[in-house]
Amino acid sequence: MAELVHTSRMRLEKIKGPIRHAYIENFDEPIRFGVHGGIKHFYGIEPEEELPATLDHMVAAVGG
Repeated sequence: MAELVHTSRMRLEKIKGPIRHAYIENFDEPIRFGVHGGIKHFYGIEPEEELPATLDHMVAAVGG
């Protein structure tokens, strides 16, 4: 059986509309995410502020 190396602990907070903040343990500043580009068009919304989407963060993480 593999040894557990790390457990991520975070809190998500809905700010307004599609804007969210993710507070990750041991980091002072939240990660901000929302919608932009084709994603906002897909959902038919126009956010007050365009931000990277959760998908952008996932792709960047996999890219390492």
